[in-house]
Amino acid sequence: MASGVKSKVSAVFKMHGLILRANAAKFLVDVLESVNESELEDAIERIIDAVEKQPLSCNMIEQSMVESAVQECSETYDETIEHVFNIIGAFDVPRYIYNSERKKFLPISMTDHSEPCLFGTARNKAELFCERYTIMQQRTHRHELFTPPVTGSHPDESGNKFQLKTIESLLGNVSKVGEVIVLGMITQLKEGKFFLEDPTGTVQLELSKAQFHSGLYTESCFVLAEGWYEDGVFHVNGFGFPPTEPSSVTRAYYGNINFFGGPSPTSVKSSAKLKQLEEENEDAMFIFISDVWLDQVEVLEKLHMMFSGYSSMPPTCFVLCGNFSSAPYGKSQIKTLTESLKALADIICEYPNIHKNSRFVFVPGPEDPGPSSILPRPPLADYITEEFSKRVPHSVFTTNPCRIQYCTQEIIIFREDLVNKMCRNCIRFPNSNLDIPNHFLKTIVAQGHLTPLPLYVSPVYWAYDYSLRVYPVPDLLVFADKYDPFNIVHTDCTCINPGSFPRSSFCFKVYYPSSKTVEDSKLQNL
Repeated sequence: MASGVKSKVSAVFKMHGLILRANAAKFLVDVLESVNESELEDAIERIIDAVEKQPLSCNMIEQSMVESAVQECSETYDETIEHVFNIIGAFDVPRYIYNSERKKFLPISMTDHSEPCLFGTARNKAELFCERYTIMQQRTHRHELFTPPVTGSHPDESGNKFQLKTIESLLGNVSKVGEVIVLGMITQLKEGKFFLEDPTGTVQLELSKAQFHSGLYTESCFVLAEGWYEDGVFHVNGFGFPPTEPSSVTRAYYGNINFFGGPSPTSVKSSAKLKQLEEENEDAMFIFISDVWLDQVEVLEKLHMMFSGYSSMPPTCFVLCGNFSSAPYGKSQIKTLTESLKALADIICEYPNIHKNSRFVFVPGPEDPGPSSILPRPPLADYITEEFSKRVPHSVFTTNPCRIQYCTQEIIIFREDLVNKMCRNCIRFPNSNLDIPNHFLKTIVAQGHLTPLPLYVSPVYWAYDYSLRVYPVPDLLVFADKYDPFNIVHTDCTCINPGSFPRSSFCFKVYYPSSKTVEDSKLQNL
C-alpha cells in the first residue's frame, strides 16, 4: 500500500513539474496512507495547490513546505458561520498580479512587487496602467474572435479570426498597413490631439471617420481600435471596448482563487454548503440607500417609517451611503454629523428587532469629512462614529468603495457621482438609441475598473488602484450616484443605482440574494 501511495504521489508532483525530497515524500506517504484510494488523487491535488501558493525559488520541494501545505489542507473550520457575511474594506482587498509567462494570477507575495502604501512611487503609477492593460489583453486573447485558428480547421472559420497588433509593430513600418486592430489606452499627449498608447509605444490617432460602438469613451480608457496606419498616424475606422466575460468563465480559467477578499482561503463560489444556505434563506434582503442626509428632519422621519415597516421582518443589512449631510461644509460640520448619528441611533434603538438582527454598513460620500477626494476613501473617523458604534453594535463604518460577501455572492458598493463625470469627459458623446446607464455599465464592465477616467479627473492612490477593479465581474454592482435610479443586468452582473434618497422622492433599492432580484421601492407620504 505504502509503495503504491509513494509512486502515486511522485507521479502527480512530477506532472506539475515538482520534485519531492526523500524526507518530504516519506512524510506525505505517512499522512496519506489513511486516505481512501478513491479520494487519494483529490487529496494530493489539494496539497499541490497549497504548495504552489508558497513562494517557490525552485522546483525542489522541502519537507517544511509539505508540512505547511498539509496543515493548511487539514484545517477544519465552520465555513457556514465564518464565511456567510463579510464586509471587506478597499485596503483589505487581496492583490493579484497577472504573470504572462505562467498565464495565471499570482499573489503579490510571490512577485517582486512591494507592499502597497498610500504614498506611492513612480513605479506604482506606471504599473497602474500596465496592470489594467494586461488584464484586458489576456481577456481579449482568450475570446473566440482572437484565439488563433486550429490547425486543419475549415478556411471559413479561420477567416473570422482577428489578430491583435502592438503599436511597436506599426511604428516600424514605412509603407501603409491596412486593416489592423490594436488594444491600447486613449490619451491626449498634445492639446486637441489624441494618441493610442500601449506598453510598447504611442501613436497619433486620426478620428474624423471613426465609428464609436456603444459605451462612454473617455481619456484613459482602453479600446480596440480598428483602422489603418500610414506616415506615423493611425486612421481609426472603428472604436470598440475589449470583450467582456462573465465571472463563471474567468473562474473556469483561473480556478478558485479568492480575488474578492474575505477570510475564505479560496473563492466562496466553490462552496456547495454556502450555496445551499443562500438558496434556503429566501428572506435575506439588502436595503441600499444613497445620500442619507441625517441633518434633515424629513430624511430621519422617512427612515423612521422604513424601520417601522421592516421591524416585523428585519433585513439582513442596511447599506447607507453618504453624503451624510445636506450642507457638508462649515466649522460645525463634524459636530452636526456626530449629533445626527446620535439621532439615527435613537431611531434604530426604538426597533429592537432591527437593532438586534440587522447589520448597518456606512459608506462615506465624496463630501463627507475625510482626508481628500482621492480613492479609495477611508471610513469616517472613529471620533465621529464611536458613540454610534457602541449603541448599535452591528454597525460597520467602511471604505468607499467597499465589498460585501454574502454566502457565494459578491457585492461591490461605490458612492461616487460618476455617470455625469464620465459623460462630461467623453471624447464623443454616444448618439445611439441606448440610454446612458446602459452605455455607462458597458464601459465599467469592459474596462474592469470602477473609474476608467484620467487621474486628474478621478484621482486614485496609485498603489491601491487594484482595489477598484471589477474583475472577475461581481454578482451585484451598486453605484450610489445622484443620477436617476436604474437597474440593469449585463454579463451576468446586476447593476443598480438607488438614486439620491432626498432628491428622488425617497427611492431606494431592495436586493434579494436567493433569487438575485431587485425591487424598486419608494416611501410615500401617509
